[in-house]
Amino acid sequence: MKPIRMLALGLMLAVATPAAADPPSDLAARVEALRKQIGATGVSIAIVENGKTTLARGWGERKLGDKAKVDERTIFQTGSTGKAMTAAALAILVDEGKIAWDDPVIKHIPWFRMYDAWVTREMTVRDLLVHRSGLGLGQGDLMFVPRTHLTRKQTVERIAFLKPRTSFRSSYAYDNVLYAVAGQLIEEVTGKSWEVFIRERLLRPGGMTDATSDSEDRFRIANRSHPHARLSGALRGLGPQQVLDERDELGRNGAPAGGLALSANDMAAWLKIQLAYGALPDGKRLFSKKQALEMWNPVVTMPITPLPPSLLPAMPTYQAYALGWQVQDYRGHRIVAHSGGVFGSITRVVIVPDKNIAFAIMMNSEDSGMLLGLYYMLLDHYLGVSDRDWTKNWQDWYEQRLEGGRAFLAQAKAAPAKIGPSLDLARYAGRYRDPWYGDVVVASTPQGLTIDFTSTPRMQGRLKHWQYDSFVMDFDDKAIEPAYVTFALDADGKIAGVTMKATSPIADFSWDYHDLDLKPVVDAK
Repeated sequence: MKPIRMLALGLMLAVATPAAADPPSDLAARVEALRKQIGATGVSIAIVENGKTTLARGWGERKLGDKAKVDERTIFQTGSTGKAMTAAALAILVDEGKIAWDDPVIKHIPWFRMYDAWVTREMTVRDLLVHRSGLGLGQGDLMFVPRTHLTRKQTVERIAFLKPRTSFRSSYAYDNVLYAVAGQLIEEVTGKSWEVFIRERLLRPGGMTDATSDSEDRFRIANRSHPHARLSGALRGLGPQQVLDERDELGRNGAPAGGLALSANDMAAWLKIQLAYGALPDGKRLFSKKQALEMWNPVVTMPITPLPPSLLPAMPTYQAYALGWQVQDYRGHRIVAHSGGVFGSITRVVIVPDKNIAFAIMMNSEDSGMLLGLYYMLLDHYLGVSDRDWTKNWQDWYEQRLEGGRAFLAQAKAAPAKIGPSLDLARYAGRYRDPWYGDVVVASTPQGLTIDFTSTPRMQGRLKHWQYDSFVMDFDDKAIEPAYVTFALDADGKIAGVTMKATSPIADFSWDYHDLDLKPVVDAK
């Protein structure tokens, strides 16, 4: 850890140089051409240079088939880019002396528990933000995705039942559940919910007048984007754009991990605060420069994903996670950035401190190739290097990934073993319980087996036999990722347990069916 921190310190002390250029003169035309070519519904971009907004505008539609256009005040769901705002909210409390980054969490939430008692004692506020807890990738996300009956406090209480995948602080694995703990900690310390504290202490003082921290507030705003995805193909990502139900979002319990909605104007205000190290245009501060630098300071090294030759310049030589931010290099420059995605919307926020520029791209669709293409095109523009056809290269990479997933599914569907099930269908019915998720109910009807994830409204569907004692979930809501459901039998032919896994090899990690370990509830049907 020490070499990374020293590198970060040296970079932070470097004098920022002015941005090399204004936004590309043909940016508006390029974005609109790409949007039409790819079939994306709506796009919003904010750019800040040397403390001034040089672009804040939108393209396309708020909702497919609707005439309402995206403009600079259209709010977009921004997903995990909001983790930086949760970190900033904690930084405010650090400045006020109410908490410290290395305070044990149980100092402020005495009832908080991890699976291991020693980890419970050692877990700090900083640990909540940097993905080194020992939990697996996305572990526990089914408590958020999609909407849930669980409160934030109930969610935090259930973390005690999540079995770690690795030892504490030994490796990086991205999670969302510990940001829910961070949100609960804010409430325990201030007496205000995360939603209220973020709105009163961060959004409104920071000049983010359109932004919302609560989904009910967002639904009341007419000028909001609606989520879209491609669901009509063999797997998610294929087919034309479809409007998703807005209720298929991150549950309110998980909002501190990514429940904010911002407009281009709001993003510009947030980026100005970041470039000013917490200072506001009127000379006041949201948080101190000391905390601003602390939030950008790398803590945990991240693995680097190999990329094909066409994308090789995008592969960093170092990459690490800070407090709500990812820090890496690109063409010799330090990049502070974060991506975000909730179902049907994606965002990318980037800061280049030594150029004193920052920008954000928001989309109300899941077209990641276009998002990353625009991201690297703008980076190259401001760093004064030649602009390759980034969008085509990223699109090609995503299409190859989708094609690989489609081929895998086609092969699997072509060769199930036509054996089973071992029991009459009615014998699979029952109530099954996982310690952290809760109850899943399988029922026998004249039309066959049904399944109901009781903590998650509208997460119901049918079970269709696959092979042996495995079934496939066919959800009524087609935006929900389908999964295999496998029943394990004991020596007496009774059901001993149930496991699951997503059918798609490229399913989003938040569909963490594989983390469930369901057991029959005795004498329950």
